[in-house]
Amino acid sequence: MHPVIAKTFGGLSKPYYFRQFFFGLMFLAFIMFMATRSTHGVSFGAVLVTAVNTLLYPYARFVYESIVGFIVGRNTFFVNVFFMMFVKLMTMALCWAGAIFIAPIGLAYLYYHHSKT
Repeated sequence: MHPVIAKTFGGLSKPYYFRQFFFGLMFLAFIMFMATRSTHGVSFGAVLVTAVNTLLYPYARFVYESIVGFIVGRNTFFVNVFFMMFVKLMTMALCWAGAIFIAPIGLAYLYYHHSKT
């Protein structure tokens, strides 16, 4: 495997990547389910964008969790479980929808981090 690819796309742990990839697949499945119910059909561009967002979602989520971890630290918040799950779902949806823009930040950081060691 090329060193650049190994340092970037191989930079996340396998359990973390597959866990986040699973959640990304749920968004892909939902979007494709809704698109197949449409009278307009599914365009190739839509399939391409949703596939790319799904593949990049773990890296976008890594960026989001890193930023939130930096801001929140090790604090614990006690909130209503329904509110928390709603916020979690919305942040996941935003990370998935913006993965094509957010993930390059995570990939650049992973490359930098793995190049240092």
